[in-house]
Amino acid sequence: MKRNMKAWLSDMLNAETKKAMPVLSFPGASLLGIDVKELIFSADNQAKAMAAVAKRVDSAASVSLMDLSVEAECFGAPIHISEDEVPTVTGCVVSSPEEAEALQVPPVGAGRTDIYIDAIRKAVKLIDDRPVFAGVIGPFSLTGRLVDVTEAMIYCYEEPEMMHTVLEKATAFLIDYIKAYKEAGANGVVMAEPLAGLLSPDLAEEFSARYVKKINEAVQSDDFLVIYHNCGNTTILTIDSILGTGSDAYHFGNAIDMAEMMKHMPADKIAMGNVDPAGVLRNGTPETVKQATKDIMGACCGYKNFVISSGCDIPPATPWENIDAFFEAVNEFYKK
Repeated sequence: MKRNMKAWLSDMLNAETKKAMPVLSFPGASLLGIDVKELIFSADNQAKAMAAVAKRVDSAASVSLMDLSVEAECFGAPIHISEDEVPTVTGCVVSSPEEAEALQVPPVGAGRTDIYIDAIRKAVKLIDDRPVFAGVIGPFSLTGRLVDVTEAMIYCYEEPEMMHTVLEKATAFLIDYIKAYKEAGANGVVMAEPLAGLLSPDLAEEFSARYVKKINEAVQSDDFLVIYHNCGNTTILTIDSILGTGSDAYHFGNAIDMAEMMKHMPADKIAMGNVDPAGVLRNGTPETVKQATKDIMGACCGYKNFVISSGCDIPPATPWENIDAFFEAVNEFYKK
């Protein structure tokens, strides 16, 4: 369903009580009684899982699967799939300038992208009480998976032209992919650029921010937002380049002090974060989840542009009693 998403952001910014917006998708599998493998290969299952999550929790928006293997797989990267974990990329496809030049930009619909786009098309018909966001990878994080994550940092110094060649192709693909989500009815995307969180400020600007900005300028509109996510530990150091991407809102991981980050955020830009998704939400207890959530809210809710969220994608096997405790903590905090 089309919405004025700029107005949605403005309403969120000005609301005294703000709904939580965690990156909550994969735990929907357990609500359907299926495993991760059954989720990632079925548009119907993804849409039903998103709808089941939306029925269970009072979140600000619905967010689709944050599966950072989908786009790399389209380019030919091998991936590992299991029944209970998020898919991962296991090998590179570019290791030389010649391979970078020869790399073909896949059409949208290749690999599993047709499944994920169709899932959004079906989800927006099931969820009409809140915006629906698709999950996509960012340009540097995609490029890192194509050249090998451990080598990407080295290539930025030793093979910068090769990196820019791959980045241009990754960016071209992502623009088309995001436009397909927009056409399918998504109200925006959450763009995950975690690998940029390992870069220095100068490298983050050169190899990530300029490409994110290019994507944003191609897809943003009043009815379609880009929320930038980075869960690296250098985000406070690189905040100038991150803000320079012109994203509509920002989401940060638990590797940083969220209260410190809020000092650097413009008052008119929403920042979301950052309850530890693995250490607290996945492996904690309802009591520790509540405490961690309230601690972050206590430190950050003095800023009108703060929205409580998970620090990253909540793992598939996270107990629902912990997820429920997160939302209970948000309600309890605002009732005080």
